Amino acid sequence: MPEPTTKSPLPPRSVIGILGSGQLGKMLAQAASRLGFRTHVYGDDAGPAFDVATSHSVGSFTSFGRLDEFARGVDVVTYEFENVPVVAAEHLALSVPVRPGARALAVSQDRIAEKTFIRDLGIAVAPFAPITGPADLISAATAHSTWGTRAILKTARLGYDGKGQSSIAMPSDLASAFRILGNVSCVLEQRLEFRCEVSVIVVRGIDGETATYDIPLNEHEGGILRRSTVPSGLPPAVEQQARAMATRIATALDYVGVLAVEMFYLGETAPEPLVVNEIAPRVHNSGHWTMDACAVGQFENHIRAVAGWPLGDTARHSDAVMQNLIGHDVDAWPTLAGTPGTCLHLYGKREARDGRKMGHVNHLSPRCP
Repeated sequence: MPEPTTKSPLPPRSVIGILGSGQLGKMLAQAASRLGFRTHVYGDDAGPAFDVATSHSVGSFTSFGRLDEFARGVDVVTYEFENVPVVAAEHLALSVPVRPGARALAVSQDRIAEKTFIRDLGIAVAPFAPITGPADLISAATAHSTWGTRAILKTARLGYDGKGQSSIAMPSDLASAFRILGNVSCVLEQRLEFRCEVSVIVVRGIDGETATYDIPLNEHEGGILRRSTVPSGLPPAVEQQARAMATRIATALDYVGVLAVEMFYLGETAPEPLVVNEIAPRVHNSGHWTMDACAVGQFENHIRAVAGWPLGDTARHSDAVMQNLIGHDVDAWPTLAGTPGTCLHLYGKREARDGRKMGHVNHLSPRCP
């Protein structure tokens, strides 16, 4: 869908509209403010981003009247989470630029569409079988039998931090797992033996310019990202391949902004050393280390991209370990605040709960040659 305005850079004091009021929206608004922009956050509840935005609105993402009011007061729209309804992005694009575009949402919101899209680019994904209804269970079970390994059943839509998933040991487990997940569209994936999980944070401007950050090694606990470490230790040739894969995906989507591409590293001798797990059309948890270890972090570069500015330098000046503060980890803030080499970021959420991301810390050290 063509944009209703030109792609000239937005001047300072322009208004960046942000869909979503969570911590990613908060950090986007903070980055925008440093560049002299104002922000208007639109969310379906009053989240942390409301604390720092120039203005904010509460409304449904499918209330076109409320979205029209929002659009009249902003110069460009972006979003902080990938489950913004596609119809909301499409409607807003009728009157204001939406960056990244609705196609990125449509592809990333459905795992079947996402894996098909990436596979069709010639980029490796785990072998998978779509299940859109009970009639697909037989073909999926047959596919599982040919893999000869365990598999994982995931809902095609929604689900994050390990939710909406079920491990499948035998093809005979499939029907009951499908029922437990609610008989909704799912994708069955072969469970791969991988050495580690990494991600590529790529940023692409409206002119097609792209840049990538150094690749972090990601460690999960209970399905939630616990820490990201740079450097990752990947062989240089593999890092180069990972950057190229992420850039190809961003280009194919005609993407504008920061895109995260999560990958499994199977080892240099594997037929496909890198396999894409999923993409996230937004700033990403595994890129939080860039806030303190790079001259221009992922949040500022996302704002630069959607505003049509030149992209900032993605070079890393320090080694870093980003650690999420989950639940009551945040209670250690007095100690963390006084620890040398530690940059503390608290999200301002009112209540600490198990599994809830309350903040993160970036532990910095001199960059190794």
